Amino acid sequence: MTEEPEPTGDELVRVLATLSNPHRLRVIAALSRESTYVSELARSLGISRALLQVHLRKLEAAGLVSARLEVSEDGKAMKFYEVNRFAIRLTPEAIEAAERTLTPETKGNT
Repeated sequence: MTEEPEPTGDELVRVLATLSNPHRLRVIAALSRESTYVSELARSLGISRALLQVHLRKLEAAGLVSARLEVSEDGKAMKFYEVNRFAIRLTPEAIEAAERTLTPETKGNT
């Protein structure tokens, strides 16, 4: 069994920033139970499809979810989302190692 590589500082900042939103945490939680399409996910979370799309784009950009198109029985294209497996170990040592890999632009952001 291979161990996942530690994220770079920039990757860690991007993932933690993405997960800092409660809607996105709820999306990850829902998708960890089952993959589903946008309309169904929006209904189950009680948010608009437009707002959900914003959060899904951010989760996808951070590499936390992925999408695939499927054609329904009536010929309609439906975009299904699923969680990508990830594990982040946050320890002082892991953060210290990630900090050494931050790009100069990221080091200046607070």
